[in-house]
Amino acid sequence: MSITQATETATTPTARIFSSDNAAGTSPEIVEAMAAVSTGPALPYGADDGTATVRRAMGEIFERDVDVVLVSTGTAANALSLAALTPPWGSVLCHRESHINNDECGAPEFYTAGAKLVPLGGADAKIDPDELRAAARHKAGDVHSVEPSVVSVTQATETGAVHTLDEIRTLGSIAREAGLRLHMDGARFAGAVTALGCTPAELTWRAGVDLLSFGATKNGTMTAEAIVVFDRSLTPELAFRAKRAGQVTSKMRFQAAQLDAYLRDGLWLRNAAHAAAMAARLQEGLKAVSGVELLGAADANIVFCRLPQRITEGLLAEGYAFYHDRWEPGVVRFVTSFATTEQDVDHLVRAAASHAA
Repeated sequence: MSITQATETATTPTARIFSSDNAAGTSPEIVEAMAAVSTGPALPYGADDGTATVRRAMGEIFERDVDVVLVSTGTAANALSLAALTPPWGSVLCHRESHINNDECGAPEFYTAGAKLVPLGGADAKIDPDELRAAARHKAGDVHSVEPSVVSVTQATETGAVHTLDEIRTLGSIAREAGLRLHMDGARFAGAVTALGCTPAELTWRAGVDLLSFGATKNGTMTAEAIVVFDRSLTPELAFRAKRAGQVTSKMRFQAAQLDAYLRDGLWLRNAAHAAAMAARLQEGLKAVSGVELLGAADANIVFCRLPQRITEGLLAEGYAFYHDRWEPGVVRFVTSFATTEQDVDHLVRAAASHAA
């Protein structure tokens, strides 16, 4: 059974879906917040009080004045951010395993009107500083080539690793020295903040980040993501680009309500911490399963491992959904979420052990 078939099987219990944190539902606090704003009128297109509240809340979290552009998907957040940072003749330097390079159907190229993604290498899906330093200068100013324009880093990475503060600072320093902008794809930004125990400010603008794609859907919201703008000179262009992209929703108060509840009282950090704890529990449990080889870091909520074929086939037959053989034969990815329970994890570990026996 393929991952698509496993995920789409109607009888697959939600507790057995470890393919993505997008499979989780919505935090009850967020559902309640949306219900609360559903009665009575509010000004449309982001002129409501809730959108202003979210902007203030983001300012408090990041310890400075910021602008916030609300969007409905992470793809929109990434593509619009890169479009505001990159001319059509520019290039986006990113890791070859990054989401923008592999999983967004050319959206960054489309919204930038043709800017080129230049994939770079590095362990744990982190851009190698030496490769970045070389690429940032490669054919700069040569009209026969694309112009290096922006660096995009993913936090946490597609392998579940988290860039340390020093790593982000190093990449930011290289970008600044070469005159490049810095974008952060923070689809799992909350997981990185909790893993590092640092402040959001230290992890972003203080390290040179110009724009942050602030992910929330994977961590508890329903249809709300945000672009956090640290270089506020970019805001007017982003506003027009968001409208042209169909991202200025008429009833934006529902997106604002989600993010307001998400940020309020630290829900975003609690959700991320729980997801990470479940990943750590899963990793620990799999260590004891015969034939399982853990791969890479599991700093956030993603666990990569190598499974014997009999375990993979057995889990799929039981209705478990997860990515397998996508990267190389035998390599499996499990993703936990804010909604994953200890029982869910323990059941998976026991099932893997039973098929290993």
